[in-house]
Amino acid sequence: MNRSYSLSGEGTEADARSKESFKFVSEKMASHSPANPDEVPTCSLSVSQVSYTVSERVGPWWDLPSYRKRWTRQILTNVSFHVDSGQILGILGNSGSGKTTLLDAISGRIGNTGKLLGEVCVNGRKLKQEQFQDCFSYVLQSDNLLSYLTVEETLTFTAHLALRRHSSSAIRKKVGMVMAELSLGHVAHCVIGGRVFPGISGGERRRVSIAGQLLQDPKVILLDEPTTGLDSMTANQIVVLLANLAKRDRIVVVTIHQPRSELFRVFSRIAIMSQGELVFCGQPGEMVDFFSDQGYGCPEYCNPFDIYVDLTSVDTRCSERQATTYNRMHDIASAYRSSEIYRRMLGRIEESRQVTDKPCIPFKSKESPSGLSKLGVLFRRTMRNLSRDRMGVLMRLSQNLIYGLFVVFFVMKLDKDVTKGAVQDRIGIIYQAMGASPYTGMLNAVALCEYGGVVPPLWVGGAETQSVQGVPAVRAISDQESKDGLYHKWQMFLAYIFHILPFSIISVFIFSSFLYWTVGMYPEVSRFLCFSGVILVPHVIGELLTLVLMGVVQDPNMVNTGVALLNVAGIMVGSGFLRSNQQMPTVFKMLSYLTFQKYGCELLIVTEFHGLNFTCGDAPGIIPGQCMMSNGDAIIEQGYPGALTRYTQDFIMLYAFLPALVLLGIISFKIRDHLVRR
Repeated sequence: MNRSYSLSGEGTEADARSKESFKFVSEKMASHSPANPDEVPTCSLSVSQVSYTVSERVGPWWDLPSYRKRWTRQILTNVSFHVDSGQILGILGNSGSGKTTLLDAISGRIGNTGKLLGEVCVNGRKLKQEQFQDCFSYVLQSDNLLSYLTVEETLTFTAHLALRRHSSSAIRKKVGMVMAELSLGHVAHCVIGGRVFPGISGGERRRVSIAGQLLQDPKVILLDEPTTGLDSMTANQIVVLLANLAKRDRIVVVTIHQPRSELFRVFSRIAIMSQGELVFCGQPGEMVDFFSDQGYGCPEYCNPFDIYVDLTSVDTRCSERQATTYNRMHDIASAYRSSEIYRRMLGRIEESRQVTDKPCIPFKSKESPSGLSKLGVLFRRTMRNLSRDRMGVLMRLSQNLIYGLFVVFFVMKLDKDVTKGAVQDRIGIIYQAMGASPYTGMLNAVALCEYGGVVPPLWVGGAETQSVQGVPAVRAISDQESKDGLYHKWQMFLAYIFHILPFSIISVFIFSSFLYWTVGMYPEVSRFLCFSGVILVPHVIGELLTLVLMGVVQDPNMVNTGVALLNVAGIMVGSGFLRSNQQMPTVFKMLSYLTFQKYGCELLIVTEFHGLNFTCGDAPGIIPGQCMMSNGDAIIEQGYPGALTRYTQDFIMLYAFLPALVLLGIISFKIRDHLVRR
């Protein structure tokens, strides 16, 4: 066997010192062991021969010959381990070793893009695909939290989504117990915080994410690198906290990069992964003895985690080192599969299967509320979060008004003299009102997430977190919570729509009130209300259309481009400003009926021009025929024949776009459910 590792050069003397150095660890483990050997565990998790392969393209899309070829990549290779309740398993390994993929496979979140083999059993019973979600709680590496809610509010809303047969007092008690268990009582009334304003620390955010999973009383908790981004002291506290959770008759499986040496005595079992293989899995004391027996003793005063992860990692900087380190890793893995530790672990797996009276699978609490109750909880949560965001509320209410200021400053006052642009100015205002409203709606959905929240993960207080405001980040929360079984993504979509409607109505009313009366449009209250009602629809459609596309398109920039192009195309085809409907080719004339701009522009033209009489100045230089039309009805009939008789019909058709887009949004987020699971 290759003994090229630099720290093993002292031979048997180093081995003896390493065993002596970690002798105290094994002694400590006896008093710190989460599981009492004399007690029969109430729950067990067995993973047997789990393998996962994916088919990938050889080259990038611009290299067509290689892009057409595929190769099979082995992500996981025959991974097996066994954990009993009361134990915490730490899975170590370098980046790309397969730790997160293993957790995804165990939790049933691996998707359908590859081929998954093997079995996952709880209490000796093999889990079916539909049972994974109800059995495991999975804490992701990033903390997706609403930034303007307090810790207690965050957990209370989660409890209301997860628990039905509990009164409000029982839920408060449950939340209080979980916060006490995770030492969150001192920050119960502190906001989560985000990029724009401070909140709780990174370690406290991570504990809030864990607390949200504990509300459903899971027996098995999986955590993907919960210490990433935290300082060593906070990371140590998190792992000790998880060990204490395991002692309360739970199974805790955690992936971790670089644990401190003090954590050596905290883990019940330690697994090391490399290149998708399980190189070792056993008790901490067994790990020291195993590697020492292979000739890789841990030098004194060194962190055994760092030493053994380095030993089993493959160095890809050059082909010679890659071959050497791969052979070393393969030799260690082969030695482990031939060891008594491995055979004993396989015996525990087989023993759990052979039990005649197997315990039932411990599912999480299934007392989920009704769909309508969940919708109400999501609406209250979203509304409370947004209402505390002063900058976000101010931007929502003022965006249209600021745009109106530019229009008013440019137009100043409408005239009734045709020679002074009376007709052209009115058409220009209608064009701007119809064309700009969808853009402000789109900005509300996408760009406002920059305040109090971001689209990609962000480092705050050392921990990776997502503080949420806009659709992209709210979508990240719905992806996570729907996988946890709290609700369906389309329910979050409906709750988001309900919470934006009051702000949209107020924003458009402020904009239209200022614009309509300041520039001097038709001075009639009923027409002003019609004008406001028409402008509201494209504004809401802009946001709804963004939501619909965000369901199936991941990149917000592509959504922005798509909404902008659709709006431009609708204005060109449906408004009648660029080319009159009579002169338009039949294909485009038919397409115009599918645009909301057609009905909106007709309504605004009729609202402003019906019954309006124009004058024609007698100043010299008037172009012949310039004053042929001095009556608004004649202008309507020339540009939009029959629009006066279609006024009510146009209103109905315009507002029909709203429920149609809501239905499309529900379908879109149902499709997203399928895409996320892939």
